[in-house]
Amino acid sequence: MNAKESVITPTKYAGLELLSSAAVVLDRSQHIVYLNPAAENLLRISQRAALGRELFQVIGVTPELVSAIMKSLSNKWGYSGQNIQIERGDEVLHVDCTVTPLDDDEGGLLIEMRPVDQQLRARREERLIELQLRHRELMRNLAHEIKNPLGGIRGAAQLLEHELPNPSLREYTQVIIKEADRLQDLMQRLLQPHQGMQPAPTNIHEILERVRSLILAEFPKTLTVRRDYDTSLPDLTADREQMIQAVLNIARNAAQAMSGNGQITLRTRAVRQVTLLKHRWKLAIELQVIDNGPGIPRAILERMFYPLVSGREGGTGLGLTIAQSFIQQHQGTIECESRQGHTQFIIRLPVV
Repeated sequence: MNAKESVITPTKYAGLELLSSAAVVLDRSQHIVYLNPAAENLLRISQRAALGRELFQVIGVTPELVSAIMKSLSNKWGYSGQNIQIERGDEVLHVDCTVTPLDDDEGGLLIEMRPVDQQLRARREERLIELQLRHRELMRNLAHEIKNPLGGIRGAAQLLEHELPNPSLREYTQVIIKEADRLQDLMQRLLQPHQGMQPAPTNIHEILERVRSLILAEFPKTLTVRRDYDTSLPDLTADREQMIQAVLNIARNAAQAMSGNGQITLRTRAVRQVTLLKHRWKLAIELQVIDNGPGIPRAILERMFYPLVSGREGGTGLGLTIAQSFIQQHQGTIECESRQGHTQFIIRLPVV
């Protein structure tokens, strides 16, 4: 039987679409006859492209999985393995895997894969979100406490300025007034993410084009901003201004880290059957902001979304905090991977 002849109509396995784990159905000759949406997302291959191909043409040859498949076919028993390595293009994934013989005429197999790194990422994400919520609430309360004394300091400096007999001394009162205004602005930015949303149907690429124009206006000569868009993506239900501000903060941080001399890539993709903030979504939009700058110091990589943490001299440490707050208000997630010459912020937003 050749590969084309082995393809079985996948509708008989439609119930597997409800699984959160990646499910792959093979026939006896180890050709793929079905992928559920979670498997398409995990392996980054569509069911149409995978049908009829041998499994190990898609995920690479894995001795542990080969052995489990051969034993399951010959003995009609199920086998499980933990932390098995599979390939996804040039990337290596670690998965827990179960091979189960199917009781049907084709004598096929069901392979379920659950990414180990995805589980670790989910636990880390949950822990970080809890810490960040505590930090933001602390900073919000602190900002409220600071705003009132600042107003008093500024008012007193203005009164003092009018009473000073020597005009040259007003230079010092102006320093007090300007610094009070700067701190007032800082406090307002700490409070800003807690303002209400105004959601409406929003096209993600319109947001990215707005961000692109703003960044290029700020760094017009030496910065390149590439587009890599999936134009088939549906609209989001989002607050347009909040989303622009969130993406702009990330892109501006990248441009400033490179001193405006480098390349930023704005990329969009669809992801299916994804869990965001403990909620399972059939479809989400993944936005990537990638730069070829010096990378984020490892010492602050785990803390960079905390308020007032900055890796740049003169930075306020609020840009990424505000971006994360806006993304979370949209039930989305944001994470970062960074090394020398490649920093990638990944934003995932559910399509409601």
